[in-house]
Parts: sequence; C-alpha cells; structure tokens
Amino acid sequence: MTWNVAPERFDSPESALLLRDYYDEVASRYWGRPATAAEIDDGLEDDGADLLAAPTGAFLVGRYEGKPASCAGLRLVDATTAELTRVYVRPAFRSTGGGGLLLAGIESAARAFGVRWIRLDTRNDLVEARGLYAKHGYREVPAFNRGPYAEHWFTKEL
Repeated sequence: MTWNVAPERFDSPESALLLRDYYDEVASRYWGRPATAAEIDDGLEDDGADLLAAPTGAFLVGRYEGKPASCAGLRLVDATTAELTRVYVRPAFRSTGGGGLLLAGIESAARAFGVRWIRLDTRNDLVEARGLYAKHGYREVPAFNRGPYAEHWFTKEL
C-alpha cells in the first residue's frame, strides 16, 4: 500500500475530476438515482471551492500508487476553527487506509494555520464518512449550522 497526501490546487485537472466524482456520489445518493452531468455541473458552479486555498483554506489530494484517489478541503471559519469539507475517497480505494491519511493531512494543514478545532457536518446516508470521522477522534456534537444537507455535526480538538 503506497499512499501520498499532498496539497494541490482545487482547480487542477485531477482535483477537478475528484471534486466532480465527489459531487456525483453525494448527489446521486441524496436523490436516489444517478446525477446527470448537467446537475453535477450546476452543483459545482459557484460552490465555494475557491475558499479551499490560502489564505482562507487548503485542499489536499491523496494518491494511491500515483493515482489520484481521494481529496479533502479545509476552510477557515475563524482564527481557531476550520471546517472540513469535500472529503472523498474513490470507491476502488476505500478500506486501504487512505481516508485516515487524508484526515491526518488536513489536521496538519489546520495546525499550520493555527487552528485549534476542526468541525464538519454530514448527512445520514454518508455512513462510511461518519464511521471514518468517529474512528479518527471526531465526536458528534449539537448542530452548529442549519445547512440544508446537515444531519450530523462533528468536531475534533487538535
């Protein structure tokens, strides 16, 4: 198993494909049917990914044996808090340890910003994601936002 996790521009060609795959999966699960290309395009338009770059955040890509296989974003909320977002591991690479390495990379990036807390929200149907967060020390907390897709809220102190 050879994983490498490193910062990358959210708009690089490989990052853009990972984000497209991420949105395809979460939208398809939510709607209970495959998302169309037009729906994916619409979802990605003005989605705030531009905040996943310094000075407001970071974006990491995980590669498994050199192939882009995962991604995660970090968006600064304030001087001590950041939000974890767009966490995705392509299905073919799940259960290989990449999710944990991706979270470790995001936590390292957050520390470099001086962040003390990472928080996130997720949905009921994203069971694998909720399991990953719990396994790596994120604890479920009361709601801290009212996002239309937020059903579970997690936080971790760094």
